[in-house]
Amino acid sequence: MKKAYLVLEDGQVFPGFRFGAEEDCLGELVFTTGMGGYLETLTDPSYCGQIVLQTFPLIGNYGVIPEDFEGEPRLRGYVVRETCGDPSNFRAQGTLDALLKEKSIPGLMGVDTRYITRLLRSRGVMNAVICDRVPEDLTALKSYRVTGAVEAVTCGEKRVCPAEGAEKYRVALLDYGMKKNILRELRNRGCAVTVFPASSPAEEILAGDFDGVMLSNGPGDPAENTFQIAQLEKLLGALPLFGICLGHQLTALAAGGSTYKLKFGHRGVNQPVREAEGKRTYITTQNHGYAVAEGVPGARLSFLNANDGSCEGLDYPGLRAFTVQFHPEACAGPTDTGFLFDRFLRLMEGGEP
Repeated sequence: MKKAYLVLEDGQVFPGFRFGAEEDCLGELVFTTGMGGYLETLTDPSYCGQIVLQTFPLIGNYGVIPEDFEGEPRLRGYVVRETCGDPSNFRAQGTLDALLKEKSIPGLMGVDTRYITRLLRSRGVMNAVICDRVPEDLTALKSYRVTGAVEAVTCGEKRVCPAEGAEKYRVALLDYGMKKNILRELRNRGCAVTVFPASSPAEEILAGDFDGVMLSNGPGDPAENTFQIAQLEKLLGALPLFGICLGHQLTALAAGGSTYKLKFGHRGVNQPVREAEGKRTYITTQNHGYAVAEGVPGARLSFLNANDGSCEGLDYPGLRAFTVQFHPEACAGPTDTGFLFDRFLRLMEGGEP
């Protein structure tokens, strides 16, 4: 195995061994806590521009299963404690090493992921590089920023996806870096879905005779997407609207709210979320580094993060809209909050948000 290094922007160096593509990469280093679902993590477009560190120590043991992919891999690099070179799964069609080589994504194994995770939790996310030689000048490493992420991951052109079974509704889905299971959840509920690129103007959607608008997840700083925010200002109140993750943040900005960067984000399949006006707590999948600040005009808080109290959901009663920060379409789970898609259907039927 070839030796390589993970170098943090503060100068700390962690030696390890390469797998995947044998090239250097620079990105924002983030950690995710899922004990499973590494394929969904690798193929989640919301990791665009980032180096992902898995806290679970053994990754790759059930191989590569293309049917489980959520999108095209957009992460810059991948860091694990140990990777499995001989997976055991009847659905497996290859190894993690081969997938990363095919997608030109460098991987690093054999580092102390537990220590690095604790470091990121105390210091906050940092930029990092996977490299063969430790750089003497860290200027480029310190100045790196994830920019233009939505434009990099959105679809190239509009496409229509028919409903599974009888068609009940027509939904416009704005793709900011969409996970495929959002589309599956809608289609399985009788929605014919037209997927629009993130650059689509509101006028095109309003002219399409749709019953509702779905806003997808996506990567990067939400405040950077000024064009998309301006389009949502026109869509809010015109059609029933449901936003997830980045869609949640962009809706808040369009409504006059603000967002801020979290210290180390929420990434994993075990994030607890509680009802703001109720007793229920749900376990959710999340992947985001930004959150919506309190005080969004016309919005009512619906969910809170049970760990840090940050905003996890907003209702807009006067605008026929609601949004959540977590992923109700979670794949590979948990599916506790899948009922929110049914709530969107009721909203399109004329019910309350």
